[in-house]
Amino acid sequence: MGGVPSSVAARPCRPQLCWLRAVAGSAGTGKTIVAIHRAVRLARENPQARILLASFSQPLAEAMAKKLLVLAPETGGIVPRITTASFRGIAEQMYQLEHGVRPRIASDVLLRERLSEAANAAQLKGFSDRFLLSEWTNVIDAWGITTFDAYSTVQRMGRKSRLGPNQRERLWPVFDAVRSALAAERYTTWAQVFTGLAQALADRSRKPFDHIILDEAQDLAPAELRFFAALAPASSDALFLAGDVGQRIFQHPYSWSSLGVEVRGRSHTLKVCYRTSQQIRQAADHLLPVVLRDVDGLEDERRGIVSVFDGPSPQVETFASGTDEATVVRETIAGWIADGVAAHEVGIFVRTSDLVVRARVALAGLAEGGAITAAPMHLAKGLEFRAVVVMACDQGILPLDERVADAADEAELDEIYETERRLLYVACTRAREHLLLTGVRPASEYLDDFGTGVRH
Repeated sequence: MGGVPSSVAARPCRPQLCWLRAVAGSAGTGKTIVAIHRAVRLARENPQARILLASFSQPLAEAMAKKLLVLAPETGGIVPRITTASFRGIAEQMYQLEHGVRPRIASDVLLRERLSEAANAAQLKGFSDRFLLSEWTNVIDAWGITTFDAYSTVQRMGRKSRLGPNQRERLWPVFDAVRSALAAERYTTWAQVFTGLAQALADRSRKPFDHIILDEAQDLAPAELRFFAALAPASSDALFLAGDVGQRIFQHPYSWSSLGVEVRGRSHTLKVCYRTSQQIRQAADHLLPVVLRDVDGLEDERRGIVSVFDGPSPQVETFASGTDEATVVRETIAGWIADGVAAHEVGIFVRTSDLVVRARVALAGLAEGGAITAAPMHLAKGLEFRAVVVMACDQGILPLDERVADAADEAELDEIYETERRLLYVACTRAREHLLLTGVRPASEYLDDFGTGVRH
């Protein structure tokens, strides 16, 4: 969210557009496998090539590293030339090379404190703490704005809370004071880390890698995209991205072309789903629009996707109490295990880390319960199971009341609702054969949109 400040738009990743190749596709269509195969092929074709294979999180990067070893054994000389890392992991390594120390990242709690202190010192009235944090995160920090001139001209695209010149003039001293306070305390932010590295790398003729391949690219933040574009050599196949707009759960939408990164006409969409049954995939697809459109006007057509196998229809059930929910979840999992599903092939996902306890209660009494994965939904990315339970789909949990309350304006509220839908979509599409969704009444409105009957 937020527009593109002129100060940033005038500094693309290179003097001309950074053209890249990309592959898109819904959950389970093999985007990660395509990315890994591309890394291995490039390494085999050029014995001197240095290749970066990166994904959003460290667990996803580690999962890719394991799959890489299956495709290319270590003895072949391929693996040592392919670096696997998370987006932040590779940035941290390069920051240490540049500065000799690890970045000291300011926490959200610290940012809230500094923003509140600066607002009080400036006697700022009329702006909530939620708004200040959102404006800092999605505009000031995300786009690397360091001057009032840049802030005064930023096109805050999609944000319904319009800010006139006088309002921006009142707000800027607060953000400027926060930036100065963080610097004085030797703190930085991840956006500043990526922005600084992008500026340092942009004009270097020799880059650390010859080819950069990014999985889960839909969650690249603006500063991260600028970093990887600056990290890529000036060749037509230096940068390759794999992602799915329908699984974007961490990043507000923004224009890639405004940063000098262009994918138009150079992307391919995968249409065959290998991981999830036709019944589960079709039901989960009801959570998303048929056509997803990004800020640059590119469309992701969800029609025409097919799964290569069938399975039982997903179950959706709501209950009068958490005890009843736990009983049915326990009995359902026991039935799956009796039918031959191994315990480690079962996953339970809930909206937040606090709710993992609710999942564990449902596993009490199951001899195999300790081998079953129980985790918050945002950690479901990249995982797959034969059977999945999505628990605690209650009203106030999906969408999460805390996030709804934190919305700074109507546009951000809309984005929060869509992100919550995508979180549920991600969790559901981890299932290969069996899927059960449960909640305590009143249940989440999303269950009514899931595409299958809800049993009470």
